Amino acid sequence: MGKVVGKVFIFLIVLVSLFMWVGSAITKMTGGEKKAGGKVEVTPEGGETIYWGKGRCYTCHSIGDRGSAVRCPNHGQWGDKFPLPMGARAVERAKEREKATGKPYTATDYLVESLADPGAYVVDSFKNEMAVVYAPPISLTADEIKAVIAYMQSQGGDVNIEALNNPTEISKKFWDRIAAAGAAGGGDPGHGEEVYMTTCSSCHILKGEGGTAGPDLSNIGAKGIKNISESILQPAASFTPGYETYVVIGKDGKEMVRESKKVAGIKVSEDSESVEIAVDSDTRIKVLKSEIKELVVDKNKSLMPEDMIEMLTVKDFQDVLAFMIMQKEKK
Repeated sequence: MGKVVGKVFIFLIVLVSLFMWVGSAITKMTGGEKKAGGKVEVTPEGGETIYWGKGRCYTCHSIGDRGSAVRCPNHGQWGDKFPLPMGARAVERAKEREKATGKPYTATDYLVESLADPGAYVVDSFKNEMAVVYAPPISLTADEIKAVIAYMQSQGGDVNIEALNNPTEISKKFWDRIAAAGAAGGGDPGHGEEVYMTTCSSCHILKGEGGTAGPDLSNIGAKGIKNISESILQPAASFTPGYETYVVIGKDGKEMVRESKKVAGIKVSEDSESVEIAVDSDTRIKVLKSEIKELVVDKNKSLMPEDMIEMLTVKDFQDVLAFMIMQKEKK
């Protein structure tokens, strides 16, 4: 009996050792994961820690012969396809972006863009599938992203921390996006804009474009994330002045119905003879005052769909919050 127990014990030790060896081998193949401890420094060394650690960049990228991932471009000098390491390559890519956009790109602008908006430039023969690094599950902070960029700059290029801390107009746009994601507790403002356009733009104006059934959202970011969140989750909790919900009561004392719809919504116009009510984003109904007994403000009803949150996934909600917090008019 004792011999059997001994053999089982030895087998378990061998099995555990084998798992540890396999784990170590995989880590070495991917470049050797490094752990980030506390706040990262905005240096190439700090970026190296993030690249091979928390950022998990090594799961898709390699640097030269360090790592074995080939799903996405190699960030080092590697064969005929990548004759220049990333730091030097960014200089050439900046020229391509400048030609494509007509805007003055620097190498730092290109690197910032490649992390903040990876779909803006996709390397030939690769897919547009890079994760949004400042959104869950990676959720890198602005300083962690800066550190990774410094690490990329150090691959055959000039490390320029000054350019990271004092961004150009091009880079600032992307840093604003990253900051918005952080303020929203995570989220992708780029996807949030898509959600907004398909879900919200028919009723709201943003930068001069959109519907007029709801308030102008061009400066909604100034109200803060709590206010924005509550306006989506509880649209009837508070109303922007001028966007209260009016219910039209007819001479018979009942709520008026026209075109199979209750005449209840935002009062968009009024003159001496009539009142026009927007009952939804597509329908406006004009009613003669001679037909109306009274107009009643319904404090418990909003023209905005009460089930809006049910129409959005958790990710959509987080992403649209990140996009909304960015909407601030310049003074």
